[in-house]
Amino acid sequence: MPRYTVHVRGEWLAVPCQDTQLTVGWLGREAVRRYIKNKPDNGGFGSVDDVYFLVRRCKGLGLLDNGDRLEVALEDNEFVEVVIEGDAMSPDFIPSQPEGVYLYSKYREPEKYIDLDGDSLTTEDLVNLGKGHYKIKLTPTAEKRVQKSREVIDSIIKEKTVVYGITTGFGKFARTVIPINKLQELQVNLVRSHSSGVGKPLIPERCRMLLALRINVLAKGYSGISLETLKQVIEMFNASCLPYVPEKGTVGASGDLAPLSHLALGLIGEGKMWSPKSGWADAKYVLEAHGLKPVILKPKEGLALINGTQMITSLGCEAVERASAIARQADIVAALTLEVLKGTTKAFDTDIHALRPHRGQIEVAFRFRSLLDSDHHPSEIAESHRFCDRVQDAYTLRCCPQVHGVVNDTIAFVKNIITIELNSATDNPMVFANRGETISGGNFHGEYPAKALDYLAIGIHELAAISERRIERLCNPSLSELPAFLVAEGGLNSGFMIAHCTAAALVSENKALCHPSSVDSLSTSAATEDHVSMGGWAARKALRVIEHVEQVLAIELLAACQGIEFLRPLKTTTPLEKVYDLVRSVVRPWIKDRFMAPDIEAVHRLLLEQKVWEVAAPYIEKYRMEHIPESRPLSPTAFSLKFLHKKSTKIPETEDL
Repeated sequence: MPRYTVHVRGEWLAVPCQDTQLTVGWLGREAVRRYIKNKPDNGGFGSVDDVYFLVRRCKGLGLLDNGDRLEVALEDNEFVEVVIEGDAMSPDFIPSQPEGVYLYSKYREPEKYIDLDGDSLTTEDLVNLGKGHYKIKLTPTAEKRVQKSREVIDSIIKEKTVVYGITTGFGKFARTVIPINKLQELQVNLVRSHSSGVGKPLIPERCRMLLALRINVLAKGYSGISLETLKQVIEMFNASCLPYVPEKGTVGASGDLAPLSHLALGLIGEGKMWSPKSGWADAKYVLEAHGLKPVILKPKEGLALINGTQMITSLGCEAVERASAIARQADIVAALTLEVLKGTTKAFDTDIHALRPHRGQIEVAFRFRSLLDSDHHPSEIAESHRFCDRVQDAYTLRCCPQVHGVVNDTIAFVKNIITIELNSATDNPMVFANRGETISGGNFHGEYPAKALDYLAIGIHELAAISERRIERLCNPSLSELPAFLVAEGGLNSGFMIAHCTAAALVSENKALCHPSSVDSLSTSAATEDHVSMGGWAARKALRVIEHVEQVLAIELLAACQGIEFLRPLKTTTPLEKVYDLVRSVVRPWIKDRFMAPDIEAVHRLLLEQKVWEVAAPYIEKYRMEHIPESRPLSPTAFSLKFLHKKSTKIPETEDL
């Protein structure tokens, strides 16, 4: 018999259907009838006939015609939503989908797998897992380690040994011994009570990252989880069944207890869960729709699922990867601005930077040389002011290698810490199968990623700070020799006046967000957990800082391209013309005032998708191959194309350059 899962005013109802000749309208009425039946006040309705509603799929939110037959309109066990007239504008309305649902309506189940062993996951891998590009499977070595670790737990239970978190309570209750017949209940109670987070749920990509990273840590074989349970969790990941995980509530020691508990709550079939097929629904319905069963926790398994730094670290992975992407594109944007402001390339001379050989500084100067006027890429704009009397440029142009460079070095430092954290066992207690014992320690403490991500926010912010000053130079006619605010008929048109204000506002916000969260600590759990990292906030605000940096650089890139319009018919170098063409493929020149926010968002999207890097990278790498001695101080590990951009890009032939 077909069955449909229907969302009505925040509740989920299973509605069986004996006759698929019935219509979508019948399904909506039956769902509303069942909803009213369960309410003491009939849900505020006199009868089903008083209710006017629309029915839509949860996947993609497509509206359905109430007259269509169910056999034509819906698949068996499909998830639908009944939207009652007037509810969508009510503050009590709970949508079935997360924000940005359009991003998930085109979700396709991946065919490729990543093998997890607990030792070799990279930041790039985790971000790709978050995007839904891969499924997960364990390596044979990992499976054996997990099995041996579980044998230690089974032995402890069989011998009735007193061990923290297995046969005792938690935190302040560590000295309370739990009877054997209560050990499974202990683990369920742990997950339920610790699911105390608040705030918006993690978006699907971030929840995927969190779940994938927890699987990777469990695969190391120091957590004591059974192979059977771990494989169940992997099946849920592969089906993209993602628990409702509020973003707030972790203090970053003892690990990310609240968010990881919400993650575990969904895995045991409680709370809410999301999948592309269902949208948000009760976890038990989502799992059932995918042919999966909730996890039944064995002794130690609740603790194994919730103890660790995976929330901080998974968000930290996204932060590091986005920081890397925007940092390398910031060099391209700044180079274009320098061209528009008729700056000199002398400050990027190889010999200058050899005297202060920081890797990041050397690399940024090299990128500027590869993009700006040279024998490889002559610039008509540069030629037009070759014999001007300007001796040197403002710091925002001249000092880009020194300022952008330390950002690159900061990212490399943070990436190293996050990569180690990705492949670290962060449980308590640790299960050592080779020694046949468990040992309590403090690997769950999030101070390492917390400090690193605070440092990342401080470092990456400087890209926005210096970019905003370059925007000022582009918009100010006394500094740029361009029309005020980069628009004709100034006064009638305001041009980039308020776009610059937006950039200034974002930079100001970042100054507050860059205050380190990890300098704070509050004692919790009756002083048993008396020093914490506050790493969850460090990770979340680092991402906010990075987003602001991306948006400020999007405004600068728009402004620089608009500046080019006033220098025509002169052309800049070939790689920078390619960047200009890319921007003009999504944003037309600014002839007179228009709605600007969509333009900023369109260019922000180019930066997020690394399109600016893609068009310029072949020229940078071609130049590198022809100038290997001058770029030799660069670390291949830190700045190779494989590290910076895994996607292969064809390098144009010499005549194209």
